[in-house]
Amino acid sequence: MKTIVITGASSGIGLATGEYLSKKGYKVYGLSRSVGNSELINYLPCDVTSKEEVLNAFKMIKEDIFAVINNAGVGIGGPVEHTATEDIEKIINVNIIGVVNVCQVALPYLRKTKGRIINIGSVAGDMAIPFQAFYSLTKAGISIFSEALNIETRPFGVRVITILPGDTKTSFTKNRTKDYPEDPIYGRRAKMSLEKMEKDEEKGMSPIKVSKVIHKVLKKKKPPIRVTVGFSYKFLVFLKRFVSFRFLNYVLLKMYGGGNE
Repeated sequence: MKTIVITGASSGIGLATGEYLSKKGYKVYGLSRSVGNSELINYLPCDVTSKEEVLNAFKMIKEDIFAVINNAGVGIGGPVEHTATEDIEKIINVNIIGVVNVCQVALPYLRKTKGRIINIGSVAGDMAIPFQAFYSLTKAGISIFSEALNIETRPFGVRVITILPGDTKTSFTKNRTKDYPEDPIYGRRAKMSLEKMEKDEEKGMSPIKVSKVIHKVLKKKKPPIRVTVGFSYKFLVFLKRFVSFRFLNYVLLKMYGGGNE
């Protein structure tokens, strides 16, 4: 039985993946600030932004660890100009520093098993989403970080993979921090943009679809470096190679920019 560690396993993609992998025969440990209630996951209290807490959580796991899935993440919605500094620091701490902390602590364990690190990125890291600039920033950062880390660890048999989901129906939507005042500059456009994004997420794919992709990646001896989840999102990422940045920017303006006013 292989052992998997998942961050942010109390809800959303983390919870769905933890339960799915447990049913597939893996032993799953979930690292979360809020302890979940799934009987299929062994929960360990941990704030990934604290390296000390991550170290302590890993010390509690007695089995060899085959894979770590960095899923914990938060979102911010609103214009760059009005986003509070504390919210910017929070999203960077959770979405980037948290991933770095877990990777640094996990690597000695994974070298032993020639294991896997799977980082949950986003299609929003491949395409700049207006009024979610800081989320796009952190997810783009995770993609490039993962590619560099994969090169560093490959000689030891450790592979690093980024999974890029598109719109997924989870509690992430309602938990997103919204920073936009009702002012004549950005307020209306930011509100329209986030409402459009929320509708897309509510109609999005089930998190179990992401879980199945993660399971397939775990089974591959030579896993891909990046995997986009969902046919329509794969098409968009593929199409990006053939259109100009100006055209893509215009499309995103029409989709999520609240118009061109």
